[in-house]
Amino acid sequence: MNVYQEIDYFYNRYRGKKCVIGKSAFGRDLFAFFVGDDDGPTGICQYAMHAREWITAYLALEHISRGVRGGVWFLPLINPDGALLATEGIESVEDVAQRQFLIDCNGGEDFSLWKANGEAVDLNVNFPARWGGGIRNVCKPASAHYIGDFPLCAPETRALAEFTLRLSPDYTISWHTKGEEIYWRFHQPLLRAIRDKRLGKRLARVTGYPLREAPLSAGGYKDWCVETLEIPAYTVEAGNDDLSHPLGMDVLEELKVKCGNAVRAFTEGF
Repeated sequence: MNVYQEIDYFYNRYRGKKCVIGKSAFGRDLFAFFVGDDDGPTGICQYAMHAREWITAYLALEHISRGVRGGVWFLPLINPDGALLATEGIESVEDVAQRQFLIDCNGGEDFSLWKANGEAVDLNVNFPARWGGGIRNVCKPASAHYIGDFPLCAPETRALAEFTLRLSPDYTISWHTKGEEIYWRFHQPLLRAIRDKRLGKRLARVTGYPLREAPLSAGGYKDWCVETLEIPAYTVEAGNDDLSHPLGMDVLEELKVKCGNAVRAFTEGF
């Protein structure tokens, strides 16, 4: 089974609270799984926003299996179209015209390093958080860094934003690869920055990853959560930076060792 089929299969067998928060550009389901209970803080953990980082979807299943304190909604595969492009290639796209558009954007048929969704929008720069202000942003469809025509123009980002606003979580954690570091800052005023850094240190302790700042980025989900919802939000870059994109199944056990208990430990200390 491919990564989307794996998550779909898991969804159909899952006996806990679950839902589909929306559809991808190509009509694939965006699955969400609830773990825990309604007593205490509630968070969102989302994974595989960048296509070539599909391995984090499997890390999500590990996090689900280990449980949490309070409640957490897990979204293992927020970019299924991109993930299938990266793993299955252009044959995963049914529409012939869309195939050619994507090949042109990519500069060839090797999509293993593709980051964007099925419409060549980089989902992690498509949120209304100083949108378009990132140093690496581009303004036309591309394999990475394209901000889209307007904030939340991608169905995946729109679904995630709407779900987040409905839930009003106490925190969010986004799982990416690679670099073994945790981003937490996005223009918070001093008191919120002190709070967010203190909480982020819990993730740092359990993973061994240092906290980092990314002052030249913008438009990310973490950025939007920090600036609009005013909640602690973190982007964890899992996997050693010496590894090469795309990280494959051969590194999953290593990711589990470093990060497998991260969500549980974070919630126990929240």
